[in-house]
Amino acid sequence: MPSAATPLTLPDISIRQLEYLVAVADAPTWKIAADRVGVSASALSQGLAELERRIGVQLFEAHGRRRVLRTTCRPVLDHARLVVTATTDLVDWAKRLKTAAAGRVRLGMIDVAAVTHFPDVLRTFRTERHDVDLTLSVAPSRTLLADLERGVLDLAVCVEPPAPIEGIDTVSLLSEPLVVYGPPGVDIGPPSTWGPWVLFPADSHTRRAVATSLAARGAPLDVAAESHQPDVLREMVLLGLGWTVLPRSQGELGPVELTVGEQVMERRLVLARRRDAIADPAVDELANRLLDRRS
Repeated sequence: MPSAATPLTLPDISIRQLEYLVAVADAPTWKIAADRVGVSASALSQGLAELERRIGVQLFEAHGRRRVLRTTCRPVLDHARLVVTATTDLVDWAKRLKTAAAGRVRLGMIDVAAVTHFPDVLRTFRTERHDVDLTLSVAPSRTLLADLERGVLDLAVCVEPPAPIEGIDTVSLLSEPLVVYGPPGVDIGPPSTWGPWVLFPADSHTRRAVATSLAARGAPLDVAAESHQPDVLREMVLLGLGWTVLPRSQGELGPVELTVGEQVMERRLVLARRRDAIADPAVDELANRLLDRRS
């Protein structure tokens, strides 16, 4: 008869060691990583050396005077992020339970979501749920999604990412048109005459989609300036520094009107949350209120 399979022996890995690994991956230097987790640089190094010994894999390699994570060891870092984030959720939930706190919601939004699309939802939630500690962070979509992955946020309303993100679920909230705007009085000619441009930064989700749409129309992409803030982009257009592409809700705001061109695309705003986060009734309630406003 075949012999029974040898049971798998799991390595004795501590959450603290995984926390060290995440800190080193995210910080520019090992000293800064050590400061973030509250230990000395030598203690950090020893902890990571012990992690390597316990899993039996060399995680780091020399890169000049620094030690960096091997690209082949990315699965170890992904596992570490998952465990550290889930453990942080658990500790936070237990703390709220022990202190009889009713709930906490850490919400992130891009500026147009907070100022234009959902301010009434936030006001009503604050008014009706005084017992919930609601904090709001306004930032670009890329930053919000990174904070969501790290467990800094519970919910994020942002531009739909160009590709699915492991462990993050998104639900569509609304679509909004993005339109070309020129300085006041400018003649809107064919796309080949548009520009120069003042746009969102090159690493933003919206900028990438805008660049693709403009290229498809034959518009040259001569970028004169960048800003994450739509109101700053609008002011730069008013000053004659260039043209821009903005949602109508932001491009047509203000006492002085820009020259309105054609719609070049639509972007979708989504509600994002971590798939395996511990359920919190307050987070669920706010998420449902936002979803009820879908259009």
